[in-house]
Amino acid sequence: MNTAKPTPTVPFALAFILQNIPKAALGFSGGVDSSYLLYAAKTCRVNVRAYFVKSQFQPQFEQDDAQRIAKEINAAMTIIPLDVLASEFVKSNPADRCYHCKRLIFSTILNQATTDGYPVLMDGSNASDNADDRPGMRALAELEVRSPLREAGLTKDQIREYSRQAGLFTW
Repeated sequence: MNTAKPTPTVPFALAFILQNIPKAALGFSGGVDSSYLLYAAKTCRVNVRAYFVKSQFQPQFEQDDAQRIAKEINAAMTIIPLDVLASEFVKSNPADRCYHCKRLIFSTILNQATTDGYPVLMDGSNASDNADDRPGMRALAELEVRSPLREAGLTKDQIREYSRQAGLFTW
């Protein structure tokens, strides 16, 4: 266990959760939520590595932003290429395609993170994400992916404000 303490940009509830996660992988898009979680984890001295999955669904600017924020935060980042359309479940575009796509992406990250020695996998889901509207949340639960922002009760608006205060360009 590390000795993380809350700061003006990391609230107590989140710092408390992160202090019990000494080493973790982060499914990283480079968006506001995962960028803030990467920042908070680094601030709370979590040994964290960001994993960006490059697929047909991610434009180059998202990878560029992810690399930029990881560099600014001084966080390790791995890019994993993945052909999501090789999956018939994703390619056939069923009503629950988001579930199949999220499961494929996070299974791939989990396999690499386990190989790299990261026992916990986190994502940037937050308290504003309604599980009823997001089939991919079921995949996260099945894979036991932790969602510290959601666990801490942080909403999208709060995350944007903490990100702004921290000076993250993704706010």
